[in-house]
Amino acid sequence: MNLSIIVVNHNTRILLKQSITSLIEACKHIDYELIVVDNASTDHSLEMLATSFPKIQVIANSEDEGIAKANNQALQLCTGDYILLVSADTLAIKDSVEKMIAFMDSHADAGGMSIRMLSPQGRFLPESIHGLTPAWGTFLKLIGFAKHLSKTRLYDRNRKDWVEEFREAEIDILNGACMMLRRSALHEVGLFDERFFMFGANIDLSHRLRLAGYKNYYYPKTYIINFESQKQASFGWEYIKYYYGAMFLFAFKYLIKVPDIKVKGVPQMVPSGYEV
Repeated sequence: MNLSIIVVNHNTRILLKQSITSLIEACKHIDYELIVVDNASTDHSLEMLATSFPKIQVIANSEDEGIAKANNQALQLCTGDYILLVSADTLAIKDSVEKMIAFMDSHADAGGMSIRMLSPQGRFLPESIHGLTPAWGTFLKLIGFAKHLSKTRLYDRNRKDWVEEFREAEIDILNGACMMLRRSALHEVGLFDERFFMFGANIDLSHRLRLAGYKNYYYPKTYIINFESQKQASFGWEYIKYYYGAMFLFAFKYLIKVPDIKVKGVPQMVPSGYEV
């Protein structure tokens, strides 16, 4: 099979229906499978899927497992050479998926790729390129990790060699709302780190792909539309807990050497082998 598509859903029934419809249309000439993972939605998403898309494979979780774990559940079932992960608030245009596959076919060194992302009003979303929100960018500068992000605009925004909207180029971090991955690369670097419950899993995986020698790319010759539904709910306690918690987890994983202290009956908070 050429392509596996994964969509994780949590209470976005209307957007999910639109997203799946657009993906089916975009994959008319592709040998693909589509897996939806529902994280305990209470908005009748499962009923909509059963009625509108009865042939789609659905994993129904009884509780919210988080995006990383939900993606991993589906990834273990995927059979495609490439895997497309898209958020439920994303619309694919008719040629977007075919162009992504063609790009991956022609770039054997690619571990993954992102494409140009627009808002419903046609506004370019810069996270298409750098995969980071401003808060994540500031955090990575503060902890000194920016030196590993040579292709990400974190410092001098007037530099002329940075990636721009219509420029195809190598990037550091894949966009979590829409990324295509090479399944053989995932087998090498491993699946998503499930401790990144809602945020940061794409940053961690992108970095591991690059550490393994793969390249991540931005491809601007097609696009998707993203409704940015996560930003609309960015002031709740759950959002703040997982958003900033992911930052500290990332710092522990890559920058802090935790002593290997073994005390009977007391588990170690972070494995000591996470130094890079």
